[in-house]
Amino acid sequence: MKNQPLHLFAFDVAAPAHLTAGSWRNDGDEGHRYTDLAYWKSIARMLEDASFDGIFFADTVGYHDVYGGSPAAAIRDAAQFPINDPLLLVSGMAAVTEHLTFGVTCSLTYEQPYLLARRYATLDHLTGGRVGWNIVTSYSESAARNLGLGQQLGHDERYELAEEYMEVLYKLWEGSWEDGAVVRDAERGTYVDPSRVHPIGHSGKFFTVPGIPLTEPSPQRTPVLFQAGASSRGMAFAGRHAEAVFINAVSVEQARRSVDKIRAAAEAEGRDPQDIKILALLTVVVADSDEAAQAAHRAYLRSVSIEGALARFGGWTGLDMSGWDLDMPLESVETKGVQSLIDMFSKADPDRKWTAREVAMFLGIGGTGSTIVGSPQTVAAEIQRWRDEAGIDGINLSYASKPGGWQQFIELALPELRSRGLVAAPREEGQEPLTLRERLYGPGHAHTGDRHPATALRRQRAGTPTAPSGSAAQ
Repeated sequence: MKNQPLHLFAFDVAAPAHLTAGSWRNDGDEGHRYTDLAYWKSIARMLEDASFDGIFFADTVGYHDVYGGSPAAAIRDAAQFPINDPLLLVSGMAAVTEHLTFGVTCSLTYEQPYLLARRYATLDHLTGGRVGWNIVTSYSESAARNLGLGQQLGHDERYELAEEYMEVLYKLWEGSWEDGAVVRDAERGTYVDPSRVHPIGHSGKFFTVPGIPLTEPSPQRTPVLFQAGASSRGMAFAGRHAEAVFINAVSVEQARRSVDKIRAAAEAEGRDPQDIKILALLTVVVADSDEAAQAAHRAYLRSVSIEGALARFGGWTGLDMSGWDLDMPLESVETKGVQSLIDMFSKADPDRKWTAREVAMFLGIGGTGSTIVGSPQTVAAEIQRWRDEAGIDGINLSYASKPGGWQQFIELALPELRSRGLVAAPREEGQEPLTLRERLYGPGHAHTGDRHPATALRRQRAGTPTAPSGSAAQ
């Protein structure tokens, strides 16, 4: 929101390289340490000390095998491969921090809701409420083949399944255990009062879950819900369920259009447009001067693997560009992958025709978000433009090299951002930790807001009426 400090999240994946094609080739890059918990703990401490709001982990349960009909290009460039389960990092990183929060991606297509509910509730307990779930339906045919579907579900069917999935989760997280069900009464020999724990009795098209959840209510009950779908169906889903949405855009103007659509989708679902926090994917290359930053950017570009970038793009979108003339414009095609990523280049700007080479070089540093290059003053001015003109609420910060990209941002850009009020002041010593939802909406708002669909179940369980449509969102 304009004139409010931006939320700040680091963006990564439990792999040697994430969005920057060839980042592992840069001098000093430590992506190869992705299997080392000591590395991730040091990242957590660095972000905590810099007062970042959190770290957000992308994930995929498939590999990029569309480019050339083979995973070879992705394997060569470590294009999100090999990749580990980011959920297993969170406990270790949380153990060395008090304030840093964690958004973690998990695909609902390949995970039973009963098990996912337990996994996120467990992490919410262990972190003191510092966890969010990035809801994805998955785009990868390789995941479908290796996880028993043969081929992935169609786009609309994935969202139909997702709607029921969320209904099951809300029942498990909000509708079963009453507050105060855990009594720990030694005299009566009762740890949990069984009269305060109720089966959810769900029977639907995709799922049958009759019983009770295995975990007692966690600090947030429902973890903060992130989402990044940009199709019309994805936007509607976000308008109904999301508390934070990540957007990708090649320009401030394109980001503004996405922001407006998301807020309109929230309003169409009876929610306040400000119920959803919108975070833009950005990469920052910063140095003491504009000239030095541009020189660093050129050096990073020399490391970019065009094949690695197009392997990622093919995996995300289902579009094989291996046989393309690199100087041929990208036209819109229908795909079972992430359609919005094709449209981002082929439709979003009617005044520009992107070639395959230009797409690869744009994606090559920081992926599908924009890259800001310059001195601390130049970077701060551009980030302010994104806040004020695009109307974003925060940044998902990618990197050209890790952890150096974040370190340079912290050392050079962050003080300037704070001096302009674009990012909140550092936390004071002794400040009480907040849940992730409180970090987004303010202290005292650990649970979903009044107009969120999860809240209706919580109110129903408690025997209180649902909130009127004009009440406060959080």
